[in-house]
Amino acid sequence: MKPLILVTNDDGIVAPGIRNLVEVVSSFGEVVVVAPDKPQSGQGHAITLNQPIRLRKVDLFDGLEAYECSGTPVDCVKLAKNVLLKNRTIDLCVSGINHGSNASINIIYSGTMSAAMEASLEGVNSIGFSLMDYSFQADFSGAKKFAALIIADILEKGMPGCNLLNVNIPRGSANEIKGIKVCKQGEGSWVEEFQEGTDPRGQKYYWLTGKFVNMDKNPLADIKALDEGYVSVVPSGHDLTTYPAIESLKFLEK
Repeated sequence: MKPLILVTNDDGIVAPGIRNLVEVVSSFGEVVVVAPDKPQSGQGHAITLNQPIRLRKVDLFDGLEAYECSGTPVDCVKLAKNVLLKNRTIDLCVSGINHGSNASINIIYSGTMSAAMEASLEGVNSIGFSLMDYSFQADFSGAKKFAALIIADILEKGMPGCNLLNVNIPRGSANEIKGIKVCKQGEGSWVEEFQEGTDPRGQKYYWLTGKFVNMDKNPLADIKALDEGYVSVVPSGHDLTTYPAIESLKFLEK
């Protein structure tokens, strides 16, 4: 029996990244696509609570079963798991291919990774794929090659020790990317600025801008691997506990 593969993203169902990812996974099994009907970048793990969520079947992927969702990336996965594919076993969830990096702390903000994380919370092996190129005309040839290699290995061997991978792929063709490295999540931060403006009605508005600053010198960091031209694979999880601090904070116990 072919594996059942759920495909989602945060850039929206018509984004080039998800079309390229669907092309990759179509050779591996039965594919169902559930993705937002509009861009949802930076939504993190947001869910829709104050309005109804709508699903509409669409014909965008050469006859594959596909739905656009009015909600967030996490909503897409929840509806796929609990409504569209209820009582079926999802063998793999893949999210992306995101336009832009989700390395380092970007995983916290990422709708791409939050969709994959939601599936992993449900016990589904999940992978989020991101390409280090924000352009709508990005070259996905390298991303497709390495996504296929990773997916093939995971379907064959599983994910020992975790069920969520954060995969980031450097910009470049298949021949330009050097290979794959399993990494740790890098340390970094955003130096943020807000550009102030005034709308036609005279009301002020603010537009978030900024740049990412790498703060990690560890040779195992995902940022270093990407800078050197390698695909970074970070085994990720849901436990946010800082374990070394448990003992040092015992003074709080009463």
